[in-house]
Amino acid sequence: MKRSYALIFLLGVILASAVVASGAAAEESHARIVRLSLLQGDVRFTQQFHSDSLTDAKAGWEAALLNLPIRQGYAIATGLDSRSEIEFENGAMAFLSANTVVEFYDLSLYDGSLITRLVLRQGSAIFYVNPARGDYFSVTGGDFSVEANGRARFRLDNFDDGSNVNVEQGHVNVLQKEATTALAKGQSYSVNVNQGGNAVLGRTPDSDDFDKWVSGRIDSVATATAYANQYLNSPDYTSGFADLYNYGSWYTMPGYGYGWQPFGVGAGWCPFSYGSWMWDASIGWNFIGMAPWGWLPYHYGGWVFNPLYGWVWVPTSFGFYGRLPYRPVTGVWVHNGGAVGIVPIHPLDTHGKPPVNLGRGVYTVNNGTVGSALAATGGQKWSTEKNPPRNSLTATSLASTAAPTRLSRTILSSSAGNRAVTVSRDSSIVYDGSQHRFVNNNTPRKVNTEEAQRGTDAAGDKGKTATAQGQMRSPNVPAPAHGAAPAPRANIAPPRPPAGSIGTSHSGGPSGGTATWNAGHSGNSSSSSGATHSSAPSGASTSHSSGGGSSHH
Repeated sequence: MKRSYALIFLLGVILASAVVASGAAAEESHARIVRLSLLQGDVRFTQQFHSDSLTDAKAGWEAALLNLPIRQGYAIATGLDSRSEIEFENGAMAFLSANTVVEFYDLSLYDGSLITRLVLRQGSAIFYVNPARGDYFSVTGGDFSVEANGRARFRLDNFDDGSNVNVEQGHVNVLQKEATTALAKGQSYSVNVNQGGNAVLGRTPDSDDFDKWVSGRIDSVATATAYANQYLNSPDYTSGFADLYNYGSWYTMPGYGYGWQPFGVGAGWCPFSYGSWMWDASIGWNFIGMAPWGWLPYHYGGWVFNPLYGWVWVPTSFGFYGRLPYRPVTGVWVHNGGAVGIVPIHPLDTHGKPPVNLGRGVYTVNNGTVGSALAATGGQKWSTEKNPPRNSLTATSLASTAAPTRLSRTILSSSAGNRAVTVSRDSSIVYDGSQHRFVNNNTPRKVNTEEAQRGTDAAGDKGKTATAQGQMRSPNVPAPAHGAAPAPRANIAPPRPPAGSIGTSHSGGPSGGTATWNAGHSGNSSSSSGATHSSAPSGASTSHSSGGGSSHH
C-alpha cells in the first residue's frame, strides 16, 4: 500500500513537472541557445554584425567565457594557438581550430526539429552531427555548403584559394551551385583556384593533431554522457551531461528520482556562487556558470533542498519528448519594495504563484551581487518578477578585443589529400593575381609539394603557421608589398532545409510568425538584439551571406 502511494506521488510529481515545463515555455526564451562548452587560449565572440563578421567594423568583439550561451546572430572566433568547442542540444558538436571564425546564421525550430545553419567564415572546423526527429544541419564555407542528414563527422576548411571537406564518419551532401554530390567516409571534395575552380573528388588525408584532438574529445564526451544518461534518460537533450558525470555525484531524492550536486560543496553552499551575470537585450540577465559543469544546472531543471546535502539539482522533464525551454537562470526573481532577491527554482513551481523554495529564504542582491547566504523572509511579502531591473545586478566585465585577423592561407594538394598553409607577413609566399595562384616571391630554392606538405604537418594544427619551407612564422596578414590579395569572393547563402524533410513553414519566436522556406528563407543573424529570432518573412532578402576570405575566380 505504501508503495502504491509512493508511485502515485511520484507520478504526480512527473506530471506536474511536465505542466511546469510547458508553462515555462511561454515565459522563457523561445530562441534556441547552444553552449560554448570548451575554450583554449584566445576565444572571442560578437553578438551581432552585418553580413560578414570579419569585415564589419562595427561588430563589437569580446573575450568569451566558458558556458557562454550562444544564439542566432553570434559569431565565435579563435586566435593563435587556440581552440573551442560548441555543444548543441541533440549532441551535435562543432570544434574550431586556431584562427577560425564560425557564424551562427540560423538556430531555430520547426515543429520540434532543430534547424542549424552555420557559416565557416575562415579557418578549419570539424563538425559532429547527430540529428534526430527531422533535425537539419548544414555548414557553408567559401564555395559550397555541406549538409548532414544522418550521424556524421566532417572537417571543413575555408581558405583564400579554396575550400575543402573531408568526411571522417557517415555520409554528407555537398551543395555547389545547382549540383549535389554525395560523399561517404574517407572521401574529400575540394575547390581550388589553382585548378581552375573545378571540384575535385579525392580521399581524406591522414589525421593531423587537430583531427586526433577532436576524436579524443568526442569519445570522452560520448562515454561520460552515456554514464550520466542512466540518471537522466533524456532522448532529446544531452548538452552538458558529460560534465555532470565528471564533476559531481548523484543522490536518490525521494519523490524526485535522482539529484545531482558538484564535488566539494557543503550543506550551506549557494548555487549562485559559482558564476557571473551577463546581460542580453533579448533575454535579460543570464547566469554564466564558471565551473565546467555550470551549464545544465543553471538553465534547465530545478533545485531541491536536502537537509543532509543542501541544494541538489533535479533534472525534471528530461524524460519527455519535446524541446526543453531555455532559462536564463534556474532561479525566481523576487522583490520586496526596493529589495531584490533570487530563489532557486523548484520542480513544482507554478507561474504566478510564490516559489516553493521561498520558505527557505532569499538570496538577496546587494550592490549588484548575489549574497552567498539565505536571508530569512521573516513573514515579509516577496513578489515575483520575470527579470530584475538591469541596474540591480553587475554584469561580468568582458574584455573588449580586436576583430579576428583575416589570414591568407593556401591549400596544398598532394596524393595524401589537401592540407593548409598559412602565409605570414614576412613570408615570400604571395598571391599572383595574373596566375591565380600563390607563388614564392624570393624563389631561394625549388620546393615541391611533398616538402611543403611535410612542413605543414610538422607545424601541426595549433594555429602555428608554416611557409613552403616549413619554417614557423608569425600569423599576421601578408604585407601588401608582397603581392595583391585575392579579391573578395562572391558570397553564397546557406541552403534552405529541404521542404520534404521538415515541412514548408518555419515558425519563429513568441510572436508566432512564420516564414516559408521555399520562398527565400533568411536567417536573422545580422542582428541579434531581437527577442524572437524568427525567420524573415517570405521574400525577404538574405542580408547575411556566407563567403570566405578570397575570390575563387
